[in-house]
Amino acid sequence: MTAGGDLLRVEALEAVYGDGVRALSRVDLTVREGEIVALAGSNGAGKTTLLRAVSHLLPASGGRIVAGRVSYAGRDVTRTRTDALVRDGLVGVLEGRHCFRSLSVEENMVAGGLGRGSGRSDLRADLQRIYALFPRLAQKRGLPAGLVSGGEQQMTAIGRALMGRPRLLVLDEPSMGLAPKVTDEIYAILVGLNRAEGLTLLVAEQNVALALRHAHRCVVLETGRSVLEGPARALRARDDIRRLYLGQGPEPRAADGALAAAGY
Repeated sequence: MTAGGDLLRVEALEAVYGDGVRALSRVDLTVREGEIVALAGSNGAGKTTLLRAVSHLLPASGGRIVAGRVSYAGRDVTRTRTDALVRDGLVGVLEGRHCFRSLSVEENMVAGGLGRGSGRSDLRADLQRIYALFPRLAQKRGLPAGLVSGGEQQMTAIGRALMGRPRLLVLDEPSMGLAPKVTDEIYAILVGLNRAEGLTLLVAEQNVALALRHAHRCVVLETGRSVLEGPARALRARDDIRRLYLGQGPEPRAADGALAAAGY
């Protein structure tokens, strides 16, 4: 898929929690239409905070933006209601396989479509599309979401988001706690949607090797700062990335690129 113009822009973003605990410090990020962009970094690097800011969910978790700007499709995210962003195609999948556990798998899907404002005919068409993508969910459609496996719960959360017909799908740690086979299945579906339909993806991953394998570009966060950005293929070949994040490569050298210059 050839990337188009900028769909999401994060500029010099700073965010805090509570009485001033700093979570992000001048983070920059651009996602172009049709791209898969990975947001990589260790636990606590600021990935979840950044995705919350992008989706205008930061205030709900006790955080706030204190500087910088987030814009989606030319709109100031901080001045746009979250439900309006969803209807405009910015749809998120939160960390932790969030489902309505007492509702059936299919009722979860319908909830995603209703959030977009879909009518009955659109709901029926979109359900068939999701079940074609995730055949397991078709088999479990009548079960409470809280009773299906962890992988099926993650598929339910992603399917519910896709029912909203997103233009930009934001996913927070979609591989967390899942078996490698299930993770590969989910990523194959997401990458397939990107290639076939141009779905734009912003994916936060602690598993940097996984992120670099599937993304077009990658932004690396460390302690709330964006310290490195570039094409995923180029980053995979860097000694500093292989050593620090993939557990590969030679011993550290005095001058080892951008991360060494930044003190990592």
